[in-house]
Amino acid sequence: MTAKRTVKSNRRRKSREVYFDYNLLASVILLICFGLIMLYSASYYDAFRHHKGNYMFFFRKQALISLASVLMAVVISRFDYHLFARFSGLIYGLSLVLMAMVRFSPLGVKSNGSKRWLNLGVQFQPSELAKIAVILFVPMAIIKMGKQMRSLKAVVILLAIGGIQAFGAKVLTDNLSTALIIMAIACVLIYLGHPKNAPFVIAAASAFVLIGITVIFLKTNVNANSGFRAQRVITWLNPEESLAEGGFQVVQGLYAIGSGGFFGKGLGNSEQKLSTIPEAQNDMIFSIICEELGVFGAVLVLLMFGYLVYRLFFIAQNAPDLYGTLIVSGILVHIALQVILNICVVLNIIPTTGITLPFISYGGTSVVFLMAEIGIALSVSRSIKFKK
Repeated sequence: MTAKRTVKSNRRRKSREVYFDYNLLASVILLICFGLIMLYSASYYDAFRHHKGNYMFFFRKQALISLASVLMAVVISRFDYHLFARFSGLIYGLSLVLMAMVRFSPLGVKSNGSKRWLNLGVQFQPSELAKIAVILFVPMAIIKMGKQMRSLKAVVILLAIGGIQAFGAKVLTDNLSTALIIMAIACVLIYLGHPKNAPFVIAAASAFVLIGITVIFLKTNVNANSGFRAQRVITWLNPEESLAEGGFQVVQGLYAIGSGGFFGKGLGNSEQKLSTIPEAQNDMIFSIICEELGVFGAVLVLLMFGYLVYRLFFIAQNAPDLYGTLIVSGILVHIALQVILNICVVLNIIPTTGITLPFISYGGTSVVFLMAEIGIALSVSRSIKFKK
């Protein structure tokens, strides 16, 4: 009898296949490789001018960080994602401490007029860790609340959890765009964890109406003396008339997009990157993609991101428990929202925000923390089991 039971048990184990989303990993690696090609094309002129003729300065640095980040993601994927739930509170608190250090300690580093970086031997932006903190901690709080999620008190507490991190990003690191992304991630996770949809639909509709009213008000009341944030709005509304205040970069980016046509000028043949668009390898790299590869290249990028989001959706849908579903959903929202906001800025649909294009724009901090999120998503995928 014991032997028969053992045989049956082995058959059941064999009938279940442990899943690993190689498609997600491959799509991310493809995006990184494409990003490195475009980064080199967009940055070699600036690198040659500002780094003693080293035209591969940005490319080499980004390539090394990207390789290390991919390996890190694979290592993270080997851990059970429930382990992250145990440390989610610690990560949440750590991100706040690190952001506070940016503002109140001598380790904070100021660059391009903003103090957002922290130097602990390695320079990075703690606000990026705040995104992961919300992605891990809010789902844990939702699960612990259980049936209490129906109450208004639970929603307020969860909004406060996300709001504290968003407040830290805005006040402690002067990063409004990251604060908005953090709050958006928290709101979507609360929506997914709440049993009722109607209150959130009403709240979203109200928010859109409020945004519309705000835009109309700004168009009629904002002037040059309204402050730094208001100046960005002026630049967004009339970039041609605000060239000295940031409109120049926006206008040149639009010129780059318009001059690319359908198939572009060819890889490496962008003219706008030759000091016309400052630091084209950062936030405005999508405009260089459009100029060199045209509409075809832009659509290709969107398709790659679309497939990446689809793989994350697949993992979230098939995760073995609610915690896995919520954290992968948070990662999906983060990446999708960052892509949308970056492209909207380049197209001048919204004011400039300083948001990078994931896996493509230059920036070591962004790649490291994004790949950490991908590693967590792959960890969830390893827990998916399918019957043969």
